[in-house]
Amino acid sequence: MTRTLVVGSGFVGRAVAAHLTAGGGGGGPPPPPPPPPGTGTPADAVPWVRLDAADARSCEETVAEVRPDRLVLVHGPSDVTWCEADPERAAALHTAATAHLTAAAPGRRTVLISTDNVFDGTSPVNGESAPTAPANAYGRAKLAAERIVRESADGTVLRVSLIYGWEPPETTKWLNFFSSCAHRLRAGERVEVPGDQWTTPVLVEDVAAVTAAVLPTGAPPLLHLGGPDRISRADWAEAIADALGVPRSQVVRVPKAAGRYASRPTNTCLTSELLDGFLAARGLRVRGVAEGLRALLKEAE
Repeated sequence: MTRTLVVGSGFVGRAVAAHLTAGGGGGGPPPPPPPPPGTGTPADAVPWVRLDAADARSCEETVAEVRPDRLVLVHGPSDVTWCEADPERAAALHTAATAHLTAAAPGRRTVLISTDNVFDGTSPVNGESAPTAPANAYGRAKLAAERIVRESADGTVLRVSLIYGWEPPETTKWLNFFSSCAHRLRAGERVEVPGDQWTTPVLVEDVAAVTAAVLPTGAPPLLHLGGPDRISRADWAEAIADALGVPRSQVVRVPKAAGRYASRPTNTCLTSELLDGFLAARGLRVRGVAEGLRALLKEAE
């Protein structure tokens, strides 16, 4: 049985692990108690092990215990604001974890989930051949981790645009834009979002499916995953309001520079010169925002 070690127990890591486990590709030893639920993925079906990815010995011990054939690196910190406040720590954590894990599992197939923040946001969209110019500390940290994986024997970097999905309303901190907007709008709150920051959103389940598709050896060393819709955060928030049946007036458009999105690139949009054909050959596609909203609201019923 092929064993995959998914490093990262957050919103995306849990979805990838659940997808692989459901398909019989997770593997691993008997689990300790899983991390607290709250991301909408079946954590109780996934074998979990404790790992300090920034510690070389912990990485060596975990690899020896799990004996993975493949690695999926989805480790953080991914909070853009936190990274901007402590850029040296952010860079150290990202690069140390990537370096320790690739060293502990030499020659093992490795996929790193990276970010659109490796670009400065001046171009409406960015393909794989676009030159990188990180817009913030998070982007710089991820780019440094990318270089380590691309120097490994069998690595693929999968850069992903803004990821969204369903999280329960009782979650203490929503980890994605959709859930934050949806729950606050349902509660009657006003939501301030920029009308001048654009994304190509990707449903988290689609990210998990694409990650599984590129895991086998033979995928290109660099791939971009963006949704088919280029949309501003404000337009997206209004689409969420429409789907929920709440007034659009609860969505307040503000300049990007005036709020929490100031350190994000103006365009966090990705296109691919390679991925579409790769996925089509495997019968996969990435859903657009309207279809994603329908799927999520059905899940929430």
